[in-house]
Amino acid sequence: MLYDERDSIAIITLNRPDKKNTLTDAVIQGVADGIDAATKSADVAAVVLRGAGDTFTAGYDLTAGQAQGDDDNWSTPYGAHGPDPRAGAWDPVRDYQFMNNNVRRFMKVWECPKPVIGEIRGWAVGGATDLVLCADLLFMASDAHIGYAPSRIFGTPTTMLWVYRLGLEHAKQFLLTGRAIDAPTAHRIGLVSTVCLPEELAAAVEAEAIRFGNIPANQLALNKLLINQAFENMGLRTSQMLGTFFDGMTRHTEEAYRWVESFDERGFREVIRERDEPWQDYGQRRHD
Repeated sequence: MLYDERDSIAIITLNRPDKKNTLTDAVIQGVADGIDAATKSADVAAVVLRGAGDTFTAGYDLTAGQAQGDDDNWSTPYGAHGPDPRAGAWDPVRDYQFMNNNVRRFMKVWECPKPVIGEIRGWAVGGATDLVLCADLLFMASDAHIGYAPSRIFGTPTTMLWVYRLGLEHAKQFLLTGRAIDAPTAHRIGLVSTVCLPEELAAAVEAEAIRFGNIPANQLALNKLLINQAFENMGLRTSQMLGTFFDGMTRHTEEAYRWVESFDERGFREVIRERDEPWQDYGQRRHD
């Protein structure tokens, strides 16, 4: 993770470009720490959240077994009492605790009293959307895509901001299919506020962030809190609780076990390609 303050803005950068900025515990904690630092800094009026290289983030680092629910580094045991689980056993409470720990850290973006602009270039996939949809404004490169591919297998959104940002019809269109959303479509359906040429994206995001320096910090904080509270009143936190529970369930079905086992049989990249390719082709044909 990189953190930089300049021109009244804080820039938080996911810095694993060789791994497409995939999410690990350290990356998620780095985002949370960056938001905390920006919140405390009197010199910061707004925050930019971006990824190094050509992709915002490709979601959880599944190659490292990170989002499986069986890595002690990602979980917090809820008690010292009771027997050790047998091999292959799934503890839904333990699963919920470690995934909810991620949700709490993602939601620091939502709760930050300062405006946060998410910068989407390349791809924002799966867990990446759990993070970036917590931002206040989304700017997207014209050749970028966003989507929740785990809808097809192995996941449900945990911060569950899709339905609140898109409405019923489009939320079902893209969550039931896991279809990738290209930038023109994302702008048309109101998922992102601005689409820029890739080479102009960073400058446009920073220019927008700097403008917030002309507004009193307390005014920004109160307006953000007021807007967010409307969505909180519509049951956002309950949706997140269910989404986090259901995410664990989807990772422990017979189909999910077989899908993960196929990584060793046919290779991780090939399995992911087979899951995603039909919908990517569909999106490309529509764009062409």
